[in-house]
Amino acid sequence: MPTNPTLFRRNSIYFIALLIFFLAGTSLLLVEGKAAAFVSLNVYHPSLLNVFFINYTFVGDGVFSICLITAMFFYFKKKQQGFALLYSFLISGVIVQVIKNCVDAPRPRLFFEAGQYLHFIDGVSLANNSSFPSGHTATAFAIATVLVLMMKDKSWQLLVLIAAVLVGYSRIYLAQHFLLDVLIGALIGSASGIVSVYLAINAKRIRTSLKKIQHITAEEPAAAPAIQPV
Repeated sequence: MPTNPTLFRRNSIYFIALLIFFLAGTSLLLVEGKAAAFVSLNVYHPSLLNVFFINYTFVGDGVFSICLITAMFFYFKKKQQGFALLYSFLISGVIVQVIKNCVDAPRPRLFFEAGQYLHFIDGVSLANNSSFPSGHTATAFAIATVLVLMMKDKSWQLLVLIAAVLVGYSRIYLAQHFLLDVLIGALIGSASGIVSVYLAINAKRIRTSLKKIQHITAEEPAAAPAIQPV
């Protein structure tokens, strides 16, 4: 397995494109603001796209992730990749839930007054709170980052990133999240994926280091008893 610097060099296309995605999204957010950026990204709502994004958004769902992780372990027989996916799913999920419980952010349905936004889709269940950050986006980018870093065929880098970006956009298109929610979700997911690959690749080294620390701790001499005055 290549070293971590080699992993980044071999996947430079993915990370450069990821940086462009963050810069473009941040620029749009800074120029137009939270509400206007959301509306500008939702001007086109044909029925075919409605059907597509209603179904595609589940790529960022926990059930999809668990199925992928299970397949990696038991069908593809790739335990290291399976553990990396599992770690990324858990780490990103925990971070997202902690932030959601600390930040009271209304979703678009509650944020906009009646008549301000007209593209709510029939049949889509819309939540009112816990908008920040996007959990689906975090999961999608966590999985995408792990897959790209650990796959042998690097010709898929951009396609994997596009798949993750589409999950993020689906959350905006379906009026579940704002652009800021998606960008922070993507950041959390990407960071979780990188950390998870490091943990999976260096699992033996980490376990060895922990055992050495435990061994050293166990061998430390007990403190000398205090001398009692005569």
